[in-house]
Amino acid sequence: VPMSVLSCMMYLMFIFNVLVFAGGTCLVGVGIWVAVDPAGFQDIVAAKPVLTAGAYLLLAVGIALALLGFLGCCGALRRSRTLLLV
Repeated sequence: VPMSVLSCMMYLMFIFNVLVFAGGTCLVGVGIWVAVDPAGFQDIVAAKPVLTAGAYLLLAVGIALALLGFLGCCGALRRSRTLLLV
């Protein structure tokens, strides 16, 4: 495999993992916003327990995605197979 293909794949993996990290960070931000100020979202979701559970679910998924995206970025830059497989 030519070296240019491998470097292109490394950059594509890095960009993809940056997007996953950014998406996870956005989910964490929305989860914190809903958990701290649920008044604006009570019109959309009628039941308060669903809103609280949804906020914590957004936080958990966002933290997991941000962590995986960060590890993927580090793995792509260091060319670490272990970090990329996580």
